[in-house]
Amino acid sequence: MTDLAHLDLNLLRVFDAVARERHVTRAAERLNLSQPAVSNALARLRVALGDELFLRRPGGVELTALATALAAPIAEALDRLAETLSVRAPFDPATARRVFTIGMSEYAEAALAPRVLERMHREAPNCLLAISHADRTNAEALLERGDAQLAIAVLAEPSALYTRVRMLPEAFQTLMRADHPLAEGELTLERFTSVPHLLHSPNGSRDGAIDRVLAGLGMSRRLGAVVAHLCAVPQILARTDMIMTLSARLATQMAEVHQLVVRDAPVDVKHTRLSMVFHRRFEADPGHAWLRRMLIAEAREA
Repeated sequence: MTDLAHLDLNLLRVFDAVARERHVTRAAERLNLSQPAVSNALARLRVALGDELFLRRPGGVELTALATALAAPIAEALDRLAETLSVRAPFDPATARRVFTIGMSEYAEAALAPRVLERMHREAPNCLLAISHADRTNAEALLERGDAQLAIAVLAEPSALYTRVRMLPEAFQTLMRADHPLAEGELTLERFTSVPHLLHSPNGSRDGAIDRVLAGLGMSRRLGAVVAHLCAVPQILARTDMIMTLSARLATQMAEVHQLVVRDAPVDVKHTRLSMVFHRRFEADPGHAWLRRMLIAEAREA
């Protein structure tokens, strides 16, 4: 069927939600509809387009060839319509009811989310911040699918469709338990490399920024453990002789909450920098602009 005059365009919203979620129940939740209502809409759309569109599979649905061809143009059309309408509508954070979907690396979430949510609770109490994981491997895909309206992580320069805002550079400090042998006295390179180190690496890599600096000095360190998540770090440091060199901002937070000690690392590690990346179609969206300003302000305050 090619005659749009006889097609209920509301069905395209259902199609888009199922195509994005690959799951009928999750699509229903996204649309705030019942599952039978979504299933009924899909049945009508199948008749109208003469195609199955979505095939049931364990854990969700699979798109047919026609659905795959339609998914991107329908998503883009609906996104552009939503963005056009949102640009025309004023945004008052005090009264707005809006869901902001953003992607963050684990570090960015740990460093910024508590401050951002505290501020949102004061300024935009009816808005919801929904955070998913983002890093250099998946950030652009999240943005392209519409699963995130912006992403914050250590990110490379994106394509021309996206805007990149570099946030504040991150210095590094070394974290350890309060009664650690290195908590007092001069922290020389020799002492620094004499104890086991804890490395945070979501992808399991055993090569950190410090290792490259030490290699240039003809030295190396001994890894005591590699962890994928930051939540276990304070307890590991409190229970072992391991030390950890990480972002000064996050090191300070952990030290305050878990009674750990922060010391300047005896190596000159090149600063890293978080980037905020978003699709250019959001540049004129007042709500999105408010969110961006708040994130940048909180990064500076932190």
